[in-house]
Parts: sequence; C-alpha cells; structure tokens
Amino acid sequence: MTLKTALLAAGLCLGPAATLQAQETPGTLPALGASTESTSVIGVSSGGYMAAQLAVAWPSRFAGLGVVAAGPWGCARGELGLALGQCMFTRLGPPDLDAIEARHEDYQARDLAGPDEALARLRAFVWHGGNDRIVDPTLSDALIEQLNDWLASPDRQLRVERDEDAAHGWPVGTATRAPAAVLADCEEGGDGHLLACDRDLAAEAMTWLHGAPEHEPDVTAGRLVRFDQSTQDARGLADTGYVFIPEACQAGGCPVTIALHGCEMSAAEGDERFVRYSGLNAWAAADRRIMLYPQAEPSLANPKGCWDWWGFAESAWQLDPLHDSRDGSQVEALMSMLDRLQTAPDGD
Repeated sequence: MTLKTALLAAGLCLGPAATLQAQETPGTLPALGASTESTSVIGVSSGGYMAAQLAVAWPSRFAGLGVVAAGPWGCARGELGLALGQCMFTRLGPPDLDAIEARHEDYQARDLAGPDEALARLRAFVWHGGNDRIVDPTLSDALIEQLNDWLASPDRQLRVERDEDAAHGWPVGTATRAPAAVLADCEEGGDGHLLACDRDLAAEAMTWLHGAPEHEPDVTAGRLVRFDQSTQDARGLADTGYVFIPEACQAGGCPVTIALHGCEMSAAEGDERFVRYSGLNAWAAADRRIMLYPQAEPSLANPKGCWDWWGFAESAWQLDPLHDSRDGSQVEALMSMLDRLQTAPDGD
C-alpha cells in the first residue's frame, strides 16, 4: 500500500474549514513513516493530566511536554476523592507531592515509568488561567515544583505562563479565525473551553517546545482525517479520532505531536472545536508536523468525556489503578496510535 492509498483508506480527508460527513466511515489510522525524533505531547485540563502521564511513562519517546490548566503528575493516585478534593479544588489541602513521588519511584522500580535521565532532558511548557474555577490555579504550581525537580536545567527547559484574568480552558488568538459561536469568554469561560483571549497559546507552546517554524502558518496546507479508534482496547475512548496531516508530511519523515482535549472538549462534546480551532493545525502546517487528536467519550463513569487521570478505566479490576503508568489502558492506546503513525507505509 502506498502512502497516498493509506491516506485515502483512512477515511474522509478535508481541509480544516470543511465539515466532516457523518455518514463516512473512518478507516484505519494511516502508517505515515513519521519521525521518531522531536515528538511531543500537549493537553488541556484532563488532557494536560494525561499529557504528563504519557511523558512520565515514556520520557524517552518524547522531546516536549505541554500542560495547560492542569495539576501535577499522579495527583489523584487512583482515588476519585483526591481527584475532586486535591486535584481540581483543594478543599482537602494541596497534593501530597512526597506521596506522589513515592508512587513515581515505585513505578520506575517496576518498569512502569521511564528513567530519571530521560525525564531530565524534556522541554516543558505550563500555562494556567488565574481565574480558573474548575482546576485551582495553584495546582499548576505543584506541577512546576515536580518539573523543577525532574528537569536537568529548569531555567532553560521550562517555561511557565499565567493569565491572571483567564478562565479554565485553552486560549486562542484572532489568527485562528474561529467563529465567534465556538469561543468562550476569556475571563468567564464556558462551553467548549476555547477562550477568546487574543492569545495564540498553540504557537507559544509549540515554539517553546520545538523552536520557531521555518514556514508561514497555513491551515489549508493540510488534511484533517478521521480514523477508527474502536479497535483500541481501552475504556473511555470514542470510536473516532482525528489526525491533521500537512501536505508536506504525506511523503513521511515529519515529527508528531499528540494533542489532548479536555473534559467537555471532545468532538462529540464540542463540535470539533478543539481539533479545528485550537491554532495547533496552522502551526503544524508551518512546522511540517503531524498533529494527532485522540478522542475520549462521555460515559456513566466519566460523564464529561475526560481523559483518565484518576483511574476510572482500571478501577473495576485494579485496587490500585495503574492508569498513570505504562500499563494504563489509555496510555497504551495512545502510544499505539503514535507507533502506528511512526510505522513506515507498506509498499513504495
């Protein structure tokens, strides 16, 4: 199978301004022969927690980590009560970073998390809105404390940004050309959690993680492809995911960024707002970078369609859920998607 055939087989391929046809059946995520170098993961809210889980589990696979509106790695320690009382609000007090680090060290001893030396070389970007009423802004301070301990040279590897008046969500600038109807007020937040803050957070974060792109942003210079996620053996995943493939990446060799939506931001919840209007696609086209958008879905155990950062996907059969480790079912699923993109296409 050629790369062109693989793209066509993956499902409907359309420019980002177009509307995906619901009747089209998504195909298999294409094998693109993507680069294994300069891989990154970035996420907002529950996606920020999951992004940290991926980077800590497999630090040798990632060069960059972006966390937006979330708290420290391992915060909930598999307990819903801690997730609600220490990792969204802090009515139970701040997260116990000593206990969390003990969990991290236990994972490392059991080969469930990557080694310190791999974690130490990551570049990291952290942003939080000071008016966030969903995830307490002080929780990002706990994440920053972790990163200061883990990174070899935090002064050179870590960038921290905060908008004191911004609500919970992902800030976007006017260059995204997002319809006003899909944006929430910067200071108040709201549906979809794309914040009209006139700030291109996507460009800020990605430029910090990977350097300025050599080309001009052009969101039309790529394809947004739906793919079938239903083959993944992980609770809480939607049937369909998305991947943005710049035209320059169809021949292979481009790096990958995994971009993780937050609660109430999946395609089912937010009308594809995050996959289309976060600003990430324009930057990806300029940087010649594939942007992978896995999708979670709402359920009885997870009504807001969050990524699993507290253990719901494993809690039915694990007393101490391993959701934040290499054995976490969602972690395994997301890494298998990355593996697929980095696999060479069949044929010439």
